[in-house]
Amino acid sequence: MIAIVMMAMAISEAMRVLAVSFAGGVVLLQGQAQLPDIAMIGLAAAVFASLWVIGRHFIGSKAGEVGRARAVWGFVRGSAAIGLAFVLGFGWAALRADWRLADELRGDLEGVDIELTGYVADLPQALDEGVRFRFEPDAAVEGVPGKLLLSWYRPRGSTEAPPAVKPGERWRFTVRLKRPHGFHNPGGFDYEAWLLERELRATGYVRSGARRLEAVDIRAMDAVHRLRDAVRERFTAVLGDAPHGGILVALVIGDQRGIPSEQWESFRRTGLSHLVAISGMHITLVATVMGAALGGVWRRLPWLVLRCPVRRVQALAAVLAGTGYALLAGMGIPVQRALIMLFVVAIAVYRGRSILPSRVLVLALLAVLVTDPWACLSAGFWLSFGAVAAIGFVLGGRQHGAIGWRAAVRVQLGISLALLPLLVLLFQALPLLSPVANALAIPLVNFVITPLALLAALLPLDFLLHWGHMATVLLMVWVEWLAAFEPGYWRQPAPPMWLGMLAMLAVAGAMLPRGTPGRLAALAVLAALLVWPPPRPEAGGFVVRVLDVGQGLAVHVQTASHDLLFDTGPPYGAHADAGSRVVLPYLQALGVRSLDGVVLSHDDSDHVGGARSIAGALDVERWWSSGEAAAIAGDVAMVTPCVSGMRWNWDGVEFAFLHPDGEAPRPAGGRHDNDRSCVLRVANPAGVLLLLGDVESAGEQAMLARHGEAALAADVVVSGHHGSRSSSSAALVDATLPQAVIHSVGHRNTFGHPHPQVWARWAAAGARNWRTDSQGAVEAVFAADADAGVGLRAQRLREPRYWHGR
Repeated sequence: MIAIVMMAMAISEAMRVLAVSFAGGVVLLQGQAQLPDIAMIGLAAAVFASLWVIGRHFIGSKAGEVGRARAVWGFVRGSAAIGLAFVLGFGWAALRADWRLADELRGDLEGVDIELTGYVADLPQALDEGVRFRFEPDAAVEGVPGKLLLSWYRPRGSTEAPPAVKPGERWRFTVRLKRPHGFHNPGGFDYEAWLLERELRATGYVRSGARRLEAVDIRAMDAVHRLRDAVRERFTAVLGDAPHGGILVALVIGDQRGIPSEQWESFRRTGLSHLVAISGMHITLVATVMGAALGGVWRRLPWLVLRCPVRRVQALAAVLAGTGYALLAGMGIPVQRALIMLFVVAIAVYRGRSILPSRVLVLALLAVLVTDPWACLSAGFWLSFGAVAAIGFVLGGRQHGAIGWRAAVRVQLGISLALLPLLVLLFQALPLLSPVANALAIPLVNFVITPLALLAALLPLDFLLHWGHMATVLLMVWVEWLAAFEPGYWRQPAPPMWLGMLAMLAVAGAMLPRGTPGRLAALAVLAALLVWPPPRPEAGGFVVRVLDVGQGLAVHVQTASHDLLFDTGPPYGAHADAGSRVVLPYLQALGVRSLDGVVLSHDDSDHVGGARSIAGALDVERWWSSGEAAAIAGDVAMVTPCVSGMRWNWDGVEFAFLHPDGEAPRPAGGRHDNDRSCVLRVANPAGVLLLLGDVESAGEQAMLARHGEAALAADVVVSGHHGSRSSSSAALVDATLPQAVIHSVGHRNTFGHPHPQVWARWAAAGARNWRTDSQGAVEAVFAADADAGVGLRAQRLREPRYWHGR
């Protein structure tokens, strides 16, 4: 890291644009669907390097003495240098990606039992039914990556948790691994990119044969993680069930998993999430305090000052203190970025260089992307560099700068304005009360809560923890009061990238000194960003999206002015479900703030697991359900049974339930009521959509007998029971004869859905098979014009990335 920073410090001010161009190449590579050919990158670099040499030669020759010729060759040389820097950034990121992707799980080892011996790295994460931890095999195993993310669940039906797993321990496990895989939905989180950046090239779970072994190596980071684990255990023991203990743990060791979701929501709504995520502000605070403290002592000892200047001592103290805090925080990716920025500033101070904010920012940007080319994939990267740039822009370059509280107010307003386009692009939300919340929270966290928590970690004095928690209670009273103010949190649909980029330029214009022409026009662009209307189907048309929720079902049907959700996906444990993790972020990205209807097809958890999350976050005008699902929805709203023959029209689109028959008997005992599942038909002049829920062959036969084959003809079918062999009978396939069938299934699901026979049956009928596990969310567009027909596309094909499926 130090070598990279030293190289960056050698860059002159005239070469800032080259550093930015290098960064542009890195960013562009991360948006590629496939890794480029390294040879072609080398060829492009050679071309730009040749142009640069030619331009330099002609500038120095007699031909270059003429003013016009010198200007032309100067332009060629400058453009070639910029192009070369861009290609080098692109090539460096491609080379690093190729190296990392090469450390992959061999195909024949996926889904089979493998015995591994290795070390537990980092802090284990407690789960509802077990524990999750990073695991590093202590010897190279052919075909197995060097870093894994493992889960260890308690046996099914047992109440006993797995044995305690500690950082640095050496274990032997029999594990079952798979390549990185995540959900892919519009507005969703890219889990595969998150794993790639952290060098976790396979995930899996412990099967059997667990045995704790004696460690043979003492690794430096293992000792650090053991210290972090000891701090976490002590904080937990002292604070017990204190409601905000997780915040203190997060501020000291960077482990945020003890903060409840309700508190995270309060932080998001007030723009304070950055305060509990150890980053540049926290590292800088500790470094500044230690540097100032040691510098104050150093100045009072003249014989020390003669041996070493105060500024060098302060720089060294700042680096040591910042590095120590970063180690205690676990050296996560955001902490590493903050530490690199600290090294840039400290080396500049140590060497007596002038610290121009723009220069430091560019050098830090270059150092971060050389070290971690995937840093630009995280929201924190853009927000942290955007905030630092805003601070430098607000405080620098003015003859009469504000001081004291006026400067603090100006900085906070400047940061809020500068980050506005980024927050809208990344999160489709704006915490309007962020300046007010930060006005109290920043000094309270930085100068009271964090120092008390750090002292409590260093000294065995329990009262420090209690004082820190009391201060945190006062903070949360303020935060929760502001978070409860609904108009203070602006939500909107995701705008197009071009408008977001234009808004960033507008922000820079709006922050120019008063009297600068065009500032009002810049504000108009920001207003356009905030009122961007979400795209919707035209009257008479509709769009259906089968979301990628794993082994479950959640389908969104959207007309010109109405939104319907058919099922809500599965639960993901005691505290998470598809409703909160997938459906709500997706709806927010589309600008959907309420639902006109929700259908819970039946009571299986993989169809109703997210119902309560949906009901708690959105206004739902009407609920339909069948069987015991009515009781689930009935917890939150009045429910109408879905009965065959029920019809309605939204914006020229016809909706009709085809199943179940209201007089059909319910299954006896504890049997599944799949054949009582709601079946919905949606139609317009362009085509018909058929949502079959979990209906099986008996239910299919009942529908055919009741309605006839003509009523079930469809253009797009969402397969019944995820493509199970017990559904999609030959009679139903012959009756529907769709052009496409969509299977909503989980990756490598244990049921084998969709069944090969079902897949072949639909294909033989002329339908194209789609599946959410390998293609992500599948979208079908039914145009208002009958001649336009139906168009289908999948999320992974719309936004492919080179790491998907690798």
